[in-house]
Amino acid sequence: MSFKLKCNLCETEAGYLTAFRGKTYYHCHNCQSVFMDPAGHLTCDAEKIRYDQHNNDVNDPGYQKFVKPLVEKVKTECNQNDKGLDYGAGPGPVAAVLLEESGYKKIKKYDPFYWPDHGVLQEKYNFIICCEVIEHFRSPSKNFSFLRSLLLPGGSLYCMTVLYDESIDFNSWYYKNDPTHVFFYHRKTLELIKRHFNFKDLLIENRLICLKL
Repeated sequence: MSFKLKCNLCETEAGYLTAFRGKTYYHCHNCQSVFMDPAGHLTCDAEKIRYDQHNNDVNDPGYQKFVKPLVEKVKTECNQNDKGLDYGAGPGPVAAVLLEESGYKKIKKYDPFYWPDHGVLQEKYNFIICCEVIEHFRSPSKNFSFLRSLLLPGGSLYCMTVLYDESIDFNSWYYKNDPTHVFFYHRKTLELIKRHFNFKDLLIENRLICLKL
């Protein structure tokens, strides 16, 4: 086991943090992210099995309530004629469904397992939503660069994830227990993403994150 590893986002050397259930985690002292050693990443088949176990029923009131902050933010800032992409939509794309029910009819869905239409990734969008998706990014630098390239001028990227901070005891933190969660963001991580990918604005409201061009 190495006690140092290059950060998947900023490529700075990160130090060993801890090990949990056979997986090793590193802390980047530059962008303050925490990430799993790629040696611990699940195979694609195992990852799909894990996603199949998620309770993502679009008609579940609890799930609808969970994504409501993201949906309401889009409704506040985007008009119904804007083109949107639900990236990493999963088996139950509740955010896209709720927006469609609110009159947003130009929303496409993409997910490598459940909505694998690569044609939608050839288009440009006014807004992109990533609801509980970015913590699954194995190559966040490439992923954010790609998402940035899909946005039209003035576009917005809306994400939901749980942020890591210094008050959290990582060893007992529930959010790392999902083996498909491989990259964890600090506020400083998001500030670096804003600068590095030339977003003009960053808004953080609990687990809701908005990056705007």
